[in-house]
Amino acid sequence: MLVSDAAKPVQNGRGIALMTLGFFVFSAVDTQAKFLAQDFHPIQVVWVRQLGLLVGMLLLLGWHGFSVLKTSRPGMQLTRGALAVVSATIFIFGVRYVPLADAVAVSFVAPFFVTILGALILREPVGIRRWMAVAIGFAATLIIIRPGMGMLHPAILLIVVAAGMFALRQIISRVLAADDRTATTVAYTALSGSLLLTIALPFVWVWPTHASQWMLFFSIAAMAAFGELMIIKALEIAQAVAVAPMQYTMMIWGTFYGWAVFSQLPDVWTLVGAAIIIATGIYVINRERIAAREGRMRAVRTDD
Repeated sequence: MLVSDAAKPVQNGRGIALMTLGFFVFSAVDTQAKFLAQDFHPIQVVWVRQLGLLVGMLLLLGWHGFSVLKTSRPGMQLTRGALAVVSATIFIFGVRYVPLADAVAVSFVAPFFVTILGALILREPVGIRRWMAVAIGFAATLIIIRPGMGMLHPAILLIVVAAGMFALRQIISRVLAADDRTATTVAYTALSGSLLLTIALPFVWVWPTHASQWMLFFSIAAMAAFGELMIIKALEIAQAVAVAPMQYTMMIWGTFYGWAVFSQLPDVWTLVGAAIIIATGIYVINRERIAAREGRMRAVRTDD
């Protein structure tokens, strides 16, 4: 067992709120990134997105000194940073060709990956009912993608890959939370991700030519840094299986922004698949609350 939650209280309610806020911010970031990706290479867009996190890390170093970089798991920290930027780049490559709402709906597979990885790696308890919810969620994802029917651009598969990498990053965050501070994880994500992107940046860089482009780049950097911090903190204080379904709220904002900015709306089957995934997510949350309550009751009876 890699992580033991017995040493610290689990705050699932607060974690759910922070995760919801984080994904609300990321939906706005994705909208701006899709808009910019029409004129700029995805690597450049992700590099600017990562820049906000890097500036925040430099401020942390100035405030706390280099002690913030002290970690017992440097390899895992660097791996998390690499996963963060690679998954983000793959996602933006995908949304260049896929409507935003469809991409967001398919990305909902990430929480199910988190549930599976949380059970296999972190040994978090997952009952048969939640396993069934995961299976239904994956089936609903197939309804959205409709493989073999040619309804969506093949780039939709990039969204699935990005979702899997995102889920693994969340699990690593959960492991790191046992030993490292949130500030340490943010710092290493900023450093390793920025270094990886900077190596490739000279080959794709194009200077913005309009004030609106500069403003969007600045907005992406600031909002991505804030959203990243919220998600890391949520996974630090709550169980992954409890907070993972909060990604479903992005469907609301993805649909709205897709319509308002790109005049794109999801079709009926996308909405049906997304509705099934959201329903299973709500069910998973409810089962998690019941399991947590029963666990507390058993602990009280044991103490008595």
